[in-house]
Amino acid sequence: MNIPAQSNLRHPKSAAAFTLIEIVIVLTIISILAAGSIYLLKGNVDVAKETRVEGDIANIGTQLQLYEARNLRLPTTEQGLMALVEKPTTEPLPERWTALLEEMPKDPWGQPYQYRYPAQKSKKSYDLWSVGKDGADGTEDDIGNWKPGATK
Repeated sequence: MNIPAQSNLRHPKSAAAFTLIEIVIVLTIISILAAGSIYLLKGNVDVAKETRVEGDIANIGTQLQLYEARNLRLPTTEQGLMALVEKPTTEPLPERWTALLEEMPKDPWGQPYQYRYPAQKSKKSYDLWSVGKDGADGTEDDIGNWKPGATK
Protein backbone atom coordinates (compact mmCIF):
# COMPACT_ATOMS: atom_id res chain seq x y z
CA MET A 1 0.00 0.00 0.00
CA ASN A 2 1.31 3.31 -0.99
CA ILE A 3 0.87 6.21 1.25
CA PRO A 4 0.49 9.31 -0.79
CA ALA A 5 3.20 11.82 -0.21
CA GLN A 6 2.08 14.89 1.58
CA SER A 7 1.89 17.80 -0.66
CA ASN A 8 3.27 21.11 0.22
CA LEU A 9 -0.05 22.82 -0.31
CA ARG A 10 -0.43 25.82 1.89
CA HIS A 11 -3.77 26.74 3.31
CA PRO A 12 -4.28 30.47 3.70
CA LYS A 13 -4.51 31.52 7.35
CA SER A 14 -7.65 33.32 8.36
CA ALA A 15 -7.21 36.74 9.89
CA ALA A 16 -7.60 36.58 13.66
CA ALA A 17 -7.40 40.31 14.39
CA PHE A 18 -9.96 43.10 14.21
CA THR A 19 -9.51 45.81 11.65
CA LEU A 20 -9.24 49.44 12.64
CA ILE A 21 -12.65 50.15 11.13
CA GLU A 22 -14.30 47.44 13.24
CA ILE A 23 -12.72 48.81 16.42
CA VAL A 24 -13.83 52.37 15.62
CA ILE A 25 -17.40 51.20 14.93
CA VAL A 26 -17.57 49.28 18.23
CA LEU A 27 -16.17 52.25 20.20
CA THR A 28 -18.69 54.57 18.54
CA ILE A 29 -21.59 52.30 19.50
CA ILE A 30 -20.32 52.04 23.09
CA SER A 31 -19.97 55.85 23.29
CA ILE A 32 -23.53 56.38 22.05
CA LEU A 33 -24.92 53.88 24.57
CA ALA A 34 -22.92 55.43 27.43
CA ALA A 35 -24.08 58.95 26.55
CA GLY A 36 -27.70 57.78 26.48
CA SER A 37 -27.35 56.10 29.86
CA ILE A 38 -25.83 59.21 31.44
CA TYR A 39 -28.67 61.31 30.05
CA LEU A 40 -31.27 58.96 31.52
CA LEU A 41 -29.55 58.80 34.92
CA LYS A 42 -29.29 62.59 35.25
CA GLY A 43 -32.87 62.87 36.52
CA ASN A 44 -32.20 60.19 39.14
CA VAL A 45 -29.40 62.27 40.64
CA ASP A 46 -31.82 65.15 41.29
CA VAL A 47 -34.30 62.79 42.94
CA ALA A 48 -31.51 61.34 45.11
CA LYS A 49 -30.49 64.84 46.25
CA GLU A 50 -34.08 65.70 47.17
CA THR A 51 -34.38 62.42 49.09
CA ARG A 52 -31.17 63.23 50.98
CA VAL A 53 -32.58 66.64 51.93
CA GLU A 54 -35.70 64.98 53.31
CA GLY A 55 -33.53 62.61 55.36
CA ASP A 56 -31.38 65.46 56.67
CA ILE A 57 -34.46 67.47 57.63
CA ALA A 58 -35.86 64.47 59.52
CA ASN A 59 -32.52 63.94 61.31
CA ILE A 60 -32.11 67.60 62.25
CA GLY A 61 -35.76 67.63 63.39
CA THR A 62 -35.05 64.69 65.72
CA GLN A 63 -32.08 66.56 67.20
CA LEU A 64 -34.24 69.67 67.68
CA GLN A 65 -36.77 67.56 69.60
CA LEU A 66 -33.98 66.28 71.83
CA TYR A 67 -32.70 69.84 72.36
CA GLU A 68 -36.21 70.90 73.34
CA ALA A 69 -36.60 67.94 75.74
CA ARG A 70 -33.33 68.78 77.49
CA ASN A 71 -33.72 72.58 77.59
CA LEU A 72 -37.54 72.96 77.66
CA ARG A 73 -37.43 75.18 74.56
CA LEU A 74 -36.20 75.21 71.00
CA PRO A 75 -33.30 77.41 69.89
CA THR A 76 -34.31 80.87 68.74
CA THR A 77 -34.00 81.88 65.10
CA GLU A 78 -30.94 83.95 66.05
CA GLN A 79 -29.28 80.99 67.80
CA GLY A 80 -30.14 78.88 64.76
CA LEU A 81 -29.20 75.31 64.08
CA MET A 82 -25.67 75.92 65.36
CA ALA A 83 -27.23 75.53 68.83
CA LEU A 84 -27.12 71.80 68.09
CA VAL A 85 -23.34 71.97 67.53
CA GLU A 86 -22.09 74.76 69.85
CA LYS A 87 -23.52 76.14 73.07
CA PRO A 88 -25.44 79.33 72.32
CA THR A 89 -24.02 82.56 73.72
CA THR A 90 -27.19 84.63 73.28
CA GLU A 91 -30.28 84.63 75.48
CA PRO A 92 -32.04 82.43 76.37
CA LEU A 93 -29.04 80.34 77.36
CA PRO A 94 -29.77 76.62 77.64
CA GLU A 95 -29.18 75.15 81.12
CA ARG A 96 -28.65 71.50 80.11
CA TRP A 97 -26.90 71.93 76.77
CA THR A 98 -24.96 69.12 75.11
CA ALA A 99 -23.65 68.89 71.56
CA LEU A 100 -26.21 66.92 69.56
CA LEU A 101 -24.36 67.07 66.23
CA GLU A 102 -20.62 67.08 65.51
CA GLU A 103 -21.14 69.51 62.66
CA MET A 104 -24.09 70.99 60.85
CA PRO A 105 -24.66 69.19 57.53
CA LYS A 106 -25.05 71.17 54.32
CA ASP A 107 -27.61 70.35 51.70
CA PRO A 108 -26.51 68.46 48.55
CA TRP A 109 -25.96 71.79 46.76
CA GLY A 110 -23.52 73.00 49.45
CA GLN A 111 -25.90 75.44 51.17
CA PRO A 112 -26.65 75.53 54.90
CA TYR A 113 -30.08 74.41 56.07
CA GLN A 114 -32.38 77.25 57.13
CA TYR A 115 -34.22 77.40 60.47
CA ARG A 116 -36.92 79.68 61.85
CA TYR A 117 -38.63 79.61 65.24
CA PRO A 118 -41.55 80.13 65.61
CA ALA A 119 -42.79 78.59 62.38
CA GLN A 120 -44.48 80.56 59.64
CA LYS A 121 -45.12 77.73 57.13
CA SER A 122 -44.91 74.44 59.02
CA LYS A 123 -47.51 72.82 61.26
CA LYS A 124 -44.62 72.10 63.60
CA SER A 125 -43.36 74.80 65.95
CA TYR A 126 -40.38 75.55 63.68
CA ASP A 127 -39.59 75.83 59.98
CA LEU A 128 -36.62 73.85 58.65
CA TRP A 129 -35.70 73.90 54.96
CA SER A 130 -33.15 73.77 52.18
CA VAL A 131 -33.04 76.59 49.64
CA GLY A 132 -32.81 73.93 46.94
CA LYS A 133 -30.97 73.67 43.67
CA ASP A 134 -31.19 77.36 42.74
CA GLY A 135 -29.69 78.51 46.08
CA ALA A 136 -32.32 81.23 46.47
CA ASP A 137 -34.61 81.38 49.48
CA GLY A 138 -38.35 81.58 48.99
CA THR A 139 -38.49 80.02 45.54
CA GLU A 140 -40.48 77.08 44.23
CA ASP A 141 -37.65 74.55 44.65
CA ASP A 142 -37.25 75.07 48.42
CA ILE A 143 -37.62 71.78 50.31
CA GLY A 144 -38.91 72.12 53.85
CA ASN A 145 -40.73 70.47 56.71
CA TRP A 146 -43.98 72.07 55.52
CA LYS A 147 -44.08 70.07 52.27
CA PRO A 148 -45.64 66.61 52.23
CA GLY A 149 -42.95 63.93 52.25
CA ALA A 150 -40.23 66.22 53.61
CA THR A 151 -40.64 64.82 57.08
CA LYS A 152 -42.47 61.74 58.11
